[in-house]
Amino acid sequence: MNTASRWSRRWPEHWPVRPVPKQTWSRQRPTVGQADPAVIGAALRRAEARPSGNWFPFAASELVRRDRPYGTRVAGRELVAWRDDSGVLVVGPGACPHLGAPLAQARVVCGALVCRWHGLTVADGTRGWAPVPSFDDGVLAWVRLDTEGGEDPTPRPVVPDRPPLAGALAAVTRLEGVCEPRDVVANRLDPWHGAWFHPYSFTRLTVTRVPGVDHDSDEAGDLFGVDVTFRVGPGLGVPVHAEFTAPEPRTVVMRITEGEGAGSVVETHATPLGTGSDGRPRTAVLEAVVAGSPRRGFALARSLAPLVRPAMRRTATRLWRDDLAYAERRYALRSGEVR
Repeated sequence: MNTASRWSRRWPEHWPVRPVPKQTWSRQRPTVGQADPAVIGAALRRAEARPSGNWFPFAASELVRRDRPYGTRVAGRELVAWRDDSGVLVVGPGACPHLGAPLAQARVVCGALVCRWHGLTVADGTRGWAPVPSFDDGVLAWVRLDTEGGEDPTPRPVVPDRPPLAGALAAVTRLEGVCEPRDVVANRLDPWHGAWFHPYSFTRLTVTRVPGVDHDSDEAGDLFGVDVTFRVGPGLGVPVHAEFTAPEPRTVVMRITEGEGAGSVVETHATPLGTGSDGRPRTAVLEAVVAGSPRRGFALARSLAPLVRPAMRRTATRLWRDDLAYAERRYALRSGEVR
């Protein structure tokens, strides 16, 4: 009996972290026969058929502040965001209505945006400038673009159920890739690649539930179930059961349903940015992790949030550097860039 096996037999059952025996990457059970392109494609089509209400997340809530504007681009539109004196999110066109100065370089004065080129205070109705609908869910900042979205608008975005934020630990990671949102969503609707493509983070991954190709469009039953162990250190991991659902066309949610952190979610949002100078599409991936746990040790983790959040972002960044390569390759094949 090896050392890991002996530790496993003696390990307290109530501890969430478990010993993970070392495994050679190439000796995993292949998942190529399970990762059916037809299943992934059908799940993607059902996700794309669900309404988004024309809402797009564009930044972590904490990045949009009262003391300076935040510039971004969504679906080809230049936007600027800031908070007024009451802390309310404001989002509008990113060009000054006077001579087109970039309002991302403006100043916030008494809750209003003042252009640095000629001192114009930008407000609703100023030379035709008007804010657009926006929403702050406490983790992400959203904007509603009805012309670009092309759907019937809704008063608020489709925000997944999360652990109560007052007792949760949240972190948002943002990366950009040369692909379309559907390539990012397809990546997340392929749980079979996890332990093969990310062996540094996942092991013992088994897909336990798969929706059929002809499944109906009801999100509640249209899900993938996964047993997986998250690696947390050399020889250690946390086993959980998780479910993947797509509540709207550009979002996939992984929710832990059994094991440590049950109820915690990882939201993957794919926001189109527009076309780059090379004529190819750009997409931003915003991954929001909202973790909760009743264990006393989690309260300590929350108290150390300024130290824990950067570690959470580093982990997500490493995963998404790999997964964006997957999404970009998928786009290159679909668009004919690679034959």
